[in-house]
Amino acid sequence: MQKKRRFILVALLIAALFVTACSRSDLRGPADPSEISAFEQIQRKLFELTNYRAIATVEYRSNKGVNTYETVQHARITGEYRIEVTGPEHVAGSVTANNGQQIIQFNSRVNGRVSLLVQETPERCEIFLTSFIRNYKESQEVSVRVADMDEGARTVLEANVPGEHPYLSLSRLWVDNETLLPVKLVIYDADGAERIIVTYHVFEYNVILEDGLFSV
Repeated sequence: MQKKRRFILVALLIAALFVTACSRSDLRGPADPSEISAFEQIQRKLFELTNYRAIATVEYRSNKGVNTYETVQHARITGEYRIEVTGPEHVAGSVTANNGQQIIQFNSRVNGRVSLLVQETPERCEIFLTSFIRNYKESQEVSVRVADMDEGARTVLEANVPGEHPYLSLSRLWVDNETLLPVKLVIYDADGAERIIVTYHVFEYNVILEDGLFSV
């Protein structure tokens, strides 16, 4: 009888450990220890970001076709940003700057820099990594997975885009597991179609950004 009780206790203990292990694997990271390590490093890197500078290609996709822009981006986690279009040629020099109080557009190639006050749009503000980080932190449900690509392993983080925009519903960020640098940010509509694709060519975490950079 005593041996039988010991057997039951051991069985219950094993079952409890199995349930605990399963529940932990459902947390914000993959189950493999090496992947968890990469995920934790990436999440820490993103959560400690205060600002960044990037050179990136931005693609806007619609039923009418694809518009592609080469850009230089500067952004702070507090909301200020500056984006300059460097290509194609006919729009090169166009700058949009948000100093936290107003948003101004001008062309750096035009003498006198004629400027306009503009309203914020989701199509513009959601292309910044700082917006993704805020959405990721605020999302009640997030998804994380590892993708093996020709260039190496990537961690893919997912977050909901707030609001009820018809074409901006979900965003996914690919981050290199080795360099911890963002590789690509894709925003999808409610049907899962890619609407905005940001491909990073150069990315720098937490650089010195002067306040004047966000003003005319």
